[in-house]
Amino acid sequence: MAVLTTTSMQFLLLVIFGSGRNPMMNLAGHCDPYSKGCTGLSSDIESCQSKGIKLMLSIGGGSGSYSLASSDDARQVATYIWNNFLGGQSSFRPLGPAVPDGFDYDIEGGTDLYWDDLARYLSAYSNQGKKVYQTAAPQCPFPDASVGNALKAGLFDYVWVQFYNNPPSQYTSGDITNLEDAWKQWVSDIPATVFFLGLPASPEAAGSGFIPVPDLTSNVLPAIKGSVKYGGVMLWSKYYDDQSGYSSSIKADV
Repeated sequence: MAVLTTTSMQFLLLVIFGSGRNPMMNLAGHCDPYSKGCTGLSSDIESCQSKGIKLMLSIGGGSGSYSLASSDDARQVATYIWNNFLGGQSSFRPLGPAVPDGFDYDIEGGTDLYWDDLARYLSAYSNQGKKVYQTAAPQCPFPDASVGNALKAGLFDYVWVQFYNNPPSQYTSGDITNLEDAWKQWVSDIPATVFFLGLPASPEAAGSGFIPVPDLTSNVLPAIKGSVKYGGVMLWSKYYDDQSGYSSSIKADV
């Protein structure tokens, strides 16, 4: 994920958790968190944070195995996250002593149950010092089938709505109606602080929804930037953006 905004963010991924599963991370082969191979990232995380870059731990993903069986299960997951990644204590601490800024809900499967409870439990830890930011990446059809209820809780700071792979709610050549209508519903009905337009960074990055640069800068962005909740553009993903240079092409207009 790449984010174009005044506050940059980077993401790691917790892909297996909940319902009695042993939590597992996926760091795309960069290091092995289970042999203390990722603790060296601690200084990198803190260096980024010193430059105003927020680091989020993304939970879920398209190929993970996760669900919450009950409110108590949500509490247990929140406790695990607090002790192993936030301000708590654990012998594991895969990222070392550094503390990520919060958590991104990339929930792409299973039921919509108890994610609101997880958000409440994690939010409560903000009372113990450092604020715990919570973000989400829902699909653009409203409401999102997985985190729609959780987003209504009013506990999310940033929402990156994925306006791709969903033709009824995304841009089609020369027609912004579906996207604009969906955007207006998201920003008016969900009590989050800031919303981002989520797009593929190249035609290859998604099955549909890519917006050519001239269309985005001339038609789409002028239609949504007037919202007080507009925060910028989220791109999937940095890999595709590195290939296409899409972010560099739109940055001045975001």
